[in-house]
Amino acid sequence: MTTKTEPMVYLVEDDPSYQKTLQRLFNAARMPVKAYGSAEEFLSCPEAHRPGCLLLGMSLPGISGLDLLEMLHSVACRKPVVFMTAHGDIPMSVRAMKAGAVDFLTKPVEAGVLLAAIKRAFDVDAAERQKETECDLAEDRYRSLSPREKEVFALIVKGNLNKQAAFELGTTERTIKAHRAKIMEKMRVESLAALVRAAEKLRSCGAFEFKK
Repeated sequence: MTTKTEPMVYLVEDDPSYQKTLQRLFNAARMPVKAYGSAEEFLSCPEAHRPGCLLLGMSLPGISGLDLLEMLHSVACRKPVVFMTAHGDIPMSVRAMKAGAVDFLTKPVEAGVLLAAIKRAFDVDAAERQKETECDLAEDRYRSLSPREKEVFALIVKGNLNKQAAFELGTTERTIKAHRAKIMEKMRVESLAALVRAAEKLRSCGAFEFKK
């Protein structure tokens, strides 16, 4: 039996006293927390695959919080980000949200507001991880199809009848029926509607395009 890993708050804050205040808050809320004094300290992105979020100060020594957020994609660290700043403005908050921040908070942040923002970020992270898991599963099943089965798959989910697919591929309806049964088995579905939903999932994951 596997133990579920608790989500971690990765705190990047250069003010030591405020950093300790936040660590005490998260400890009291029973949220695991790791603290860093600069973006450079965090950039190695330890435990990149652990669930959690990044609580990030906007003004940091060296690399700024916004610059760090925009760099994270290049190091395959895509944790949801909650920003904190003492001197926020609308252009800054817009840039942060466009870069993918979940929330943008002004210091000093009330404990309840901050914890609620962290929980929202945890929810975003969990949803993204679930989506990745579902995509991986759908893609694995799709990859198990033969090249011909992928052709039949594309025609079926487009709405072609067996005889139409047979005409399109220059084969018999009986052969299409056999391919269709194998496709349903490999994709682990029991109906055409479920097969179409699987195709939609693959499309949302960037692994499939519906034929025009």
